[in-house]
Amino acid sequence: MISRTVTIQNRAGIHARPAALIVQTANQFESQIFFEKDSNRVNGKSIMGIITLGASYNTSLTVVAEGRDEAAAVDAIEKLFANKFEEG
Repeated sequence: MISRTVTIQNRAGIHARPAALIVQTANQFESQIFFEKDSNRVNGKSIMGIITLGASYNTSLTVVAEGRDEAAAVDAIEKLFANKFEEG
C-alpha cells in the first residue's frame, strides 16, 4: 500500500471535469485507489465519490493505492494534481 498527500492547486477545486480526469486516470490501473479528506474515504474510481469530497483550492487530500501497480497509479494521479488538471 502506498499513500501520498496531494494539494489542489487549481483555483476552481475539484469539480466535474477534474473529477472525470481523476476517474479516467484511476481506471487505467488495476490497483484499488482511494482519496481521504478529514474522516472521509472515497473510491478514486467513482466520480460521485470524488465530487462529494467538496475539495476546494489549496485542500490537501491523501491518495491511497493498493495493488500490483500502486506506485504507478499514485504517480499518475499526483501528476494530474501537479498539472492543475490542465486548467492552468
